[in-house]
Amino acid sequence: MKILVLNGSPRKNGTVSSLLAAIIESLPAGHEIEWIDVRRLNMKNCTGCMVCREKESCILPEDDAHIVGKKIQAADALVIGTPTHWGNMCAPLKLLFDRNVPVFMGESPRGMPVPRQKGKRAVIVTACTTPWPFNFIFPESRGAIRAVKEVLHYGGYKTAGTVTKPGTKKSKQISPSLISKARRLGKKLIKTK
Repeated sequence: MKILVLNGSPRKNGTVSSLLAAIIESLPAGHEIEWIDVRRLNMKNCTGCMVCREKESCILPEDDAHIVGKKIQAADALVIGTPTHWGNMCAPLKLLFDRNVPVFMGESPRGMPVPRQKGKRAVIVTACTTPWPFNFIFPESRGAIRAVKEVLHYGGYKTAGTVTKPGTKKSKQISPSLISKARRLGKKLIKTK
């Protein structure tokens, strides 16, 4: 199984990266895993031209967004991590998704969305400085998860689960129970349908 990890965190050893690593470490040998630090990608901004809808590919000059788009198409599952920024996913991850709309979805002749990655699985990881339960009462972590799920939904993915670490401003430590949850999600990601 090909598993693509999209790490939106700017911190190499931060909370999101650590939780993503726990998911990957839980996978049995034999899976092909590729880790991409989205912050390191060289991507031009989406111009909102919408030509990708009819051409089925971004028409901007070839850059890392095109390369990662092909990797998303080839992957059997995604593991996506993002810090929570203003109740949403981080900007580099959002840019990667904006540039790859035709990878995730096409359009029917009537203009209705058609998923292009139907049946694939994904796991979402997020972290937030807002402490529990306020990270969910206010749409902080919940907003970031919702935004990533929206992309996955239109792509036809089944979300196998989410893991969130709130309150990172006061405590960088990840509890054993949260690490355990991340590991369980890794196993759930590779279960057959």
